[in-house]
Amino acid sequence: MARDSQAALVALNRFGFGARGGASGDLIDAASDPRGFVKAELARPNGVLLEAPGLQSTPQLGQAVFAYQDEVKQAREAAKATAAAETPTQASADQKPALRRNLSLNAAASEVAGQMADARPADNAAKPEAMQPSPGAPPAAKPAPQPLNVIQKTFRAEALARLQRATLVECGFTERLVVFWSNHFCISASKGELARIWAGAFEREAIRPHVLGRFADMLKAVEQHPAMLFFLDNQQSLGPDSRAGQNRKRGLNENLAREIMELHTLSVGGGYTQDDVTSLARIITGWTFAGRQGQLGAPGSFVFNVNAHQPGPQILLGKTYGQAGLAQGEAALADLARHPSTANFIATKFVRHFVADDPPPSLVARLRDIFVKTDGDLKALAMALVDSDEAWKAPLTKMRSPYDFLVASGRLLARVPEDPSRYLNGLNLLGQPLWSPAGPNGFPDTNAAWAAPEGMKLRLDIAAQIGSRLGNTIDPLDLLEFAAADAASIETRRTIERAESRQQALALLLMSPEMQRR
Repeated sequence: MARDSQAALVALNRFGFGARGGASGDLIDAASDPRGFVKAELARPNGVLLEAPGLQSTPQLGQAVFAYQDEVKQAREAAKATAAAETPTQASADQKPALRRNLSLNAAASEVAGQMADARPADNAAKPEAMQPSPGAPPAAKPAPQPLNVIQKTFRAEALARLQRATLVECGFTERLVVFWSNHFCISASKGELARIWAGAFEREAIRPHVLGRFADMLKAVEQHPAMLFFLDNQQSLGPDSRAGQNRKRGLNENLAREIMELHTLSVGGGYTQDDVTSLARIITGWTFAGRQGQLGAPGSFVFNVNAHQPGPQILLGKTYGQAGLAQGEAALADLARHPSTANFIATKFVRHFVADDPPPSLVARLRDIFVKTDGDLKALAMALVDSDEAWKAPLTKMRSPYDFLVASGRLLARVPEDPSRYLNGLNLLGQPLWSPAGPNGFPDTNAAWAAPEGMKLRLDIAAQIGSRLGNTIDPLDLLEFAAADAASIETRRTIERAESRQQALALLLMSPEMQRR
């Protein structure tokens, strides 16, 4: 049983989000057939799709943003007109500059306070003595909570749907694949209002349908999605000789073309030059999305603007692309998806994510060959990973990312999230804000990034908070059985047994290697 439990631990932690608590029996099910347990999810391709009440399409959300922005603009103009119509009676001419400075400082303080409230739960803030009401003073009235706007509501709804799926799913392998590919083809919700409201829809529409499909299809869906076009500014790119380019001062924007080659396909050192970046940028001019006026299509939908497209053939990686219009860019993407450098880059990154920071060369070579032979079949790639002996023999030394850690904790505690706030606040605190990496290269995927002392201290703080909140109602030793059974180390078991309280024992369990490593 010990060997089966160890394999079950690998199945659940390396490929999934860990065992669920309660009456799930995940560890027992995984121990009976570890590889079959992981592969079972790959046999249910529709299970990767995510649908939930209230989640809308990208064009619908685009129209909602445009309508919201129009409302905000009208409200500002109305307030400005009202202020202009009022005659000041208190401030003299020489007081007005100081008044303006005070208003500016107040606005800045309000903005910082709002950012802090989004980053941490408000009830955790310490109140200095000087801020307390004086004895006998009536209690201060609490300010009315501000209603969430459509952008905040949508982001939270998308986050909740993703978190609930990850918490409830049996193994979690396909959800881990979604997280991997979403980070590979990342956007950042911090780019602006459109990026924030589209972040979840981007993953649902461009990533999930292709996680067990072909890489070329995912690549095309990603690069043509309005969220990616907005994130990397392709809607601003005009062919120098296009009709729009000749009429305006703006020209090429190479952001999307560069990241397609550097981060999405070939990788750094993949055999391309700056001239290739410029050529690809010309090839994908005209790839944009319809704006609020809907002149080119439904607002918020992908469109090809022929007036912005650079006319004529282009040479990319030594090949001439003479196709006209949209077909030129689609042909170029199809070839990049099949390039040998892409196969090697994807295989290496895939193994690094699931197995080890230093990917076993033999496994990388095997997956690279699978990728080439199957024309980028991502289900075949995932199956080959699960079938490999290296993935099962490598020790569990990879540090869980903050997202993996929080989801694994929720699963073990059998807590299905009803509100995403605790998770979103925790991710902000731990340095992995949901759908918001600092750059287009996504969040890091190595121990050096997540096992730093400061990061571990913050994880311990969160584990202690969970322990103090739930420790009285849970037996940590029972949870250890759900998490690892007899695959748990003697050190972990003794540490939990020697804890001074259940609260402390639960915190120690959440910080144990069985919960932190995969």
